[in-house]
Amino acid sequence: METVVKQRGAPLPGYFEVEAAGLRWLAEAQGARCVDVIEVSARRIAVARVPAVTATPDAAYAFGRGLARTHLAGADRFGSAPDGWDGPLYIGERQMPRIESDSWGEFYAFGRVLPFLDDALAAGNLEVRETRLVRQACDLIAEGAFDDDDPPARIHGDLWSGNVLFGPDGAVMIDPAAHGGHAETDLAMLALFGAPHLDDVLTGYEEVSPLRAGWRTRVLLHQMHPLAVHAVGHGRMYGLALARAAAVVLDSH
Repeated sequence: METVVKQRGAPLPGYFEVEAAGLRWLAEAQGARCVDVIEVSARRIAVARVPAVTATPDAAYAFGRGLARTHLAGADRFGSAPDGWDGPLYIGERQMPRIESDSWGEFYAFGRVLPFLDDALAAGNLEVRETRLVRQACDLIAEGAFDDDDPPARIHGDLWSGNVLFGPDGAVMIDPAAHGGHAETDLAMLALFGAPHLDDVLTGYEEVSPLRAGWRTRVLLHQMHPLAVHAVGHGRMYGLALARAAAVVLDSH
């Protein structure tokens, strides 16, 4: 079997192990396919290579149906780590706080958006006035303004288009930041970076798990997390985008 190996000379604590734990946890849902883990240690992870093919509408539709089943497998609480994992959580190479809550808004504001603001400000990618705007939006989110009755979903957590590979047998997810979250967060991240045939993904998804009314108006809300992460190290444009998303969230209430 051909493999892809990632390794670090100076490993981050639990970095590769939590990736493997997340892939196993997502795969246990028997929904969207995940790449097979061949080997994992503190310094490296080896996964099966996915031969690249052109994404098709049918493959995207099937992926949407599978992703819905993954989400429906659920998690214990918002912010829950993959089952059996008690170490740190990461998105990319940035650590995420381990915060759990029965309120999605409380978890999302304090665990997924606010932790990245100071670093984004220090990097010069977010201005002071924009930071205040984001904090105001997070106050609203944390108060539960966008909470609903949906239970915690089992989400990939970093589901941009580059983490969905299309192979001969369909779509395969890689590189998760898996945790208990809101299903709309994964879908919003697919939209943020332009997943191929996204309309077909959504059609398949809704056939298995219909989305709540008004979900399209909440896309920017759910994009605040990846925008905050990217505002730390990927440039000023992401700080601007985060501030615009925060303004839309505030204007919605």
